Amino acid sequence: MEETGREAVATAVQRVAGMLQRPDQLDKVEQYRRREARKKASVEARLKAAIQSQLDGVRAGLSQLHSALHDVKDVQQSLANVSQDWRRSINTIESLRDVKDAVVRHSQLAAAVENLKNIFSVPEIVRDTQDLTEQGALLQAHRKLMDLECSRDGLMYEQYRLDSRNTRDMTLIHSYFGSTQALSDELAKQLWMVLQRSLVTVRRDPTLLVSVVRIIEREEKIDRRILDRKKQTGFVPPGRPKSWKEKMFAILDRTVTTRIEGTQADTRESDKMWLVRHLEIIRKYVLDDLVVAKTLMVQCFPPHYEIFRNLLSMYHQALSTRMQELASEDLEANEIVSLLTWVLNTYTSAEMMGNVELAPEVDVSALEPLLSPHVVSELLDTYMSTLTSNIIAWLRKALETDKKDWVKETLPEADQDGYYQTTLPAIVFQMFEQNLQVAAQISEDLKTKVLVLCLQQMNSFLSRYKDEAQLYKEEHLRDRQRPHCYVQYMVAIINNCQTFKESIISLKRKYLRSAGEDGVSVSQPSMDGVLDAIADEGCRSLLEEVFLDLEQHLSELMTKKWLSGSNAVDIICVTVEDYFNDFAKIKKPYKKGAERMVREAEQLRFLFRKLASGLGEEADGYCDTIMAVAEVIKLTDPSLLYLEVSTLVSKYPDIRDEHIGALLAMRGDASRDMKQTIIETLEQGPTQASPNYVPIFRDITVSGLNVAKLLK
Repeated sequence: MEETGREAVATAVQRVAGMLQRPDQLDKVEQYRRREARKKASVEARLKAAIQSQLDGVRAGLSQLHSALHDVKDVQQSLANVSQDWRRSINTIESLRDVKDAVVRHSQLAAAVENLKNIFSVPEIVRDTQDLTEQGALLQAHRKLMDLECSRDGLMYEQYRLDSRNTRDMTLIHSYFGSTQALSDELAKQLWMVLQRSLVTVRRDPTLLVSVVRIIEREEKIDRRILDRKKQTGFVPPGRPKSWKEKMFAILDRTVTTRIEGTQADTRESDKMWLVRHLEIIRKYVLDDLVVAKTLMVQCFPPHYEIFRNLLSMYHQALSTRMQELASEDLEANEIVSLLTWVLNTYTSAEMMGNVELAPEVDVSALEPLLSPHVVSELLDTYMSTLTSNIIAWLRKALETDKKDWVKETLPEADQDGYYQTTLPAIVFQMFEQNLQVAAQISEDLKTKVLVLCLQQMNSFLSRYKDEAQLYKEEHLRDRQRPHCYVQYMVAIINNCQTFKESIISLKRKYLRSAGEDGVSVSQPSMDGVLDAIADEGCRSLLEEVFLDLEQHLSELMTKKWLSGSNAVDIICVTVEDYFNDFAKIKKPYKKGAERMVREAEQLRFLFRKLASGLGEEADGYCDTIMAVAEVIKLTDPSLLYLEVSTLVSKYPDIRDEHIGALLAMRGDASRDMKQTIIETLEQGPTQASPNYVPIFRDITVSGLNVAKLLK
């Protein structure tokens, strides 16, 4: 207290010091004193009121404690009196047991009298219920059934309440109402039949479906009431709860499953398109059923049944189960494609779940996949494996078919521009197109994988194609009379190489999302190289064919046989003309080789035509050279041979000794010494050419073989 007093005095001094800091504030001391006196009086009054309130509360509490003590003592005395009275009345209770039994019998009799009318009318109600059920009057039949069950359940409950251990009477009541359960089962059977055909019934007679739903809803209310009473009394009538709502959804679920499974009308043995047909029927049925459920069935069920959402879930689960069953079968490649296309695309498309008639109740983005990713992956692996085998087989068969065309006696086909070709490129790339279009229906990733597969197999196929073209050439060289159209089909093979190139580029451009798309590991240059090799080898084989045909006739030129009269030039011209017509049917860029062959053939043809028809005014410098050579050959006086050869050498300074030797050998009338003298004399003479002279003979080679032929 002293410490508190000191703190109060210090606070007061500090406060007074704060009030009297200036001289002019001394005039207000009396005012300050009165104000502080009022504050002190107010605080004291509040303290007195608070203390008085506390004292009043304590006084009231003490009074209540005294009253409670008296009440406790009174209760204690009353309990003692009750205990004493109970001990005295034990014997009296035992003597009233007979009265208790009489009361029980009286209650039973009272209940029996109350239900006597219903008890006597049970057989009649049973017959009426049976008739109404058979007539399809389901609501009336159910009303009768509820009356029977109510009477039975009421009697059983009274018996249970009076003596729950009396099983004999319970059995007696149950036996008397035994037909009630049979009536309930028969009515339930009728309800389930209507529900199984609910999608048809709702179109033809929606009131019948409404009646079924009302009956189920009645039973649900009775079940709830009985279960609530069970919590209080423990009594449950026989056959309860019926749970007809749960059974209704179970029936609908089985109906949906049966409807999905029953759409398979064919097997692979009876129809190759069995799966496509099966999936299309499923699509149509499911869409039609859900549209009916959305527009009609929802009006026949209470909103809390959520009938459309439940049916949608049932159909989805049934479809998922069916797709799993189909996926587990040994499907062929085209069947796998049909299944995956339907599962991954058709199911969520506007043709089915994405249909506008199902919106907005059906959200395709919220639907679970019909097949798990693992199953889809397994199916794709199986498809790729099967497709690989099929493509290899198809390519082999296509090549074998094309090879049969190579030996035909008829010319190959020609395109709109007249270029020879076979059907091989079209067959191969049509098959590739079909598989890529199918893969694109499933997914972009599968399309890319199939494209890579096609290009890989194309690479292997071209190697076989090259080998077969080489074998074709070798077979022809063994017997050049067969096949009859070898040249034309070799031209077609060369043209096919360009068609393959163009088709590969077109295929990549069409089915690749970008030029550098990952996954396409087969490079175009690799296949281009093989195709160029096939075409180049084909062009070489055609050139060989030309010179093999011309070899005999070319060897006759500038020989005694040719001088004595030979049609070699005519044969060469006709042959070159014939080959020229075929080579003109080679496509670009391989036409570069063909153009060279044609150019050389044209040169030969021009030369031989000039030789055959004689020299005219239009002859150019090359024809003058031929005439100069001809003068040496046709000279009749051998003594003038040196002069004529000297004239030839002076005109053409680039002529060499082997050229002169060949000319003299061709004449056949010059001795060895004469030939040697002419050559040595000419070597010693001047050989300077004019500035405008264009060398001709320097590019003309006289082989030993040709010289030997000329000397014969």
